[in-house]
Amino acid sequence: MMNARQSGSLLLGLSLLQFASPTMAQDMQMRVQENLDACRRFDNVERRLACYDALPGARVTGGAATVDTEPAAEEMAEFAFPVPLGRSPMTRRWELDDATHGGLLRIRTYYPIYALPVKYSSDRHEQPSTPTRQSREFELDSVEAKFQLSLKTKLWDNLIGDNGDIWGGYTQVSNWQAYNSDSAPFRETNYMPEVFLSWRTGVDLGPLRWQFVNLGLIHQSNGRGEDLSRSWNRLYAMFGLEGKDTDVYIRPWIRVLEESDDDNPDIEDYMGYGDLRVVHRRGNHDLGLLTRYNVSENKGALQLDWHWPLVGDLKGYVQLFTGYGESLIDYNHKQTTVGLGASLVQW
Repeated sequence: MMNARQSGSLLLGLSLLQFASPTMAQDMQMRVQENLDACRRFDNVERRLACYDALPGARVTGGAATVDTEPAAEEMAEFAFPVPLGRSPMTRRWELDDATHGGLLRIRTYYPIYALPVKYSSDRHEQPSTPTRQSREFELDSVEAKFQLSLKTKLWDNLIGDNGDIWGGYTQVSNWQAYNSDSAPFRETNYMPEVFLSWRTGVDLGPLRWQFVNLGLIHQSNGRGEDLSRSWNRLYAMFGLEGKDTDVYIRPWIRVLEESDDDNPDIEDYMGYGDLRVVHRRGNHDLGLLTRYNVSENKGALQLDWHWPLVGDLKGYVQLFTGYGESLIDYNHKQTTVGLGASLVQW
């Protein structure tokens, strides 16, 4: 463990930073915690203490604590602190090393968590239909609200040796006609439980590093009956590749386990057989792109995301979507939507 002088030096530095810049203090505190976690992986006491001594702001010289913001390069190289003083978002999100590897049945965030109080659609979907379903006509507003909640938990740790984690995930996306003067109904809510195996890879592929592959089964439905029912099941593989400031997620899928009475037999024509997500971090801003495309049917979708700092972990969020499948009830409906709000969790 760190001694009192080392801990006091780090805490004093963080306290001073909080007066200068709350955002900077929060970022530094996160990085310090990540580096402490990196040191804890050493079983040997001497090496663990040497790792703590190499931390910026925690040097001990001649029995008195002094701040050394430039530790020796060979010390930093030996203990391989995360890139350069903090773990990457992909490593933290998927727990890809010993220091981030958490316990079972602890709730973590999964996909982004956000609320868009205002979302405008260029083409309201007032009479949803499929080859097997035909609904009545609805009166909808062009402006509604949208929000997403997404969580996951680890069900099994290290299935084979020191690799292979089994996760359970749940994502819920709601579109709410909040400004409809009649009854302000929830127009569409999609429920997406899933289970998947995450396997750490760590293979360098030029400028990107292939960090993991997830193999999973996901069910998606809107929980409605009769003519408004929509659902499908997919087996997927998600490949996570990481660059310096850019993450790439490639996710092909196949449809499985469908009943003979299919709510939406042509859903693959519009939703395709996979998607591609690219996330780029530029300072405190997060830029995202999501796309899917079915070449044989010439149908697809494109989503652009921008998150920017507001207060603490809260970020402003703009979402632009164009194409098919903005929600499950809209899988065969083409529209362009623009939403404005805030996010608590990003990619």
